[in-house]
Amino acid sequence: MNSGERIPHHTITAQEHKVEINRRKEIEISGVKELDSFDNEEFLLETTMGYLVVRGQQLQLKSLNVEEGFVQITGKMYEMTYVDDHSGERAKGLFGKLFK
Repeated sequence: MNSGERIPHHTITAQEHKVEINRRKEIEISGVKELDSFDNEEFLLETTMGYLVVRGQQLQLKSLNVEEGFVQITGKMYEMTYVDDHSGERAKGLFGKLFK
């Protein structure tokens, strides 16, 4: 690829991470590598910026596009937390609870 050549939009979509929340009832997340687990109160997603935990009530997976790295969740969101290397103790506690 030449230095002046543009990268097609669909090629970079999965690499960019963006979170958009609409009235705490709809969440759109791009840059998702993997949806690790979910239920009606918690979603655990691996994103290009680290693990993201979304907590709420009556959460449902509305849309999932693995190829583009896009997830859409509906329900009432209460909390969103990133878990990465900078918060080692928090990560151990979270993963310890998930994989008991």
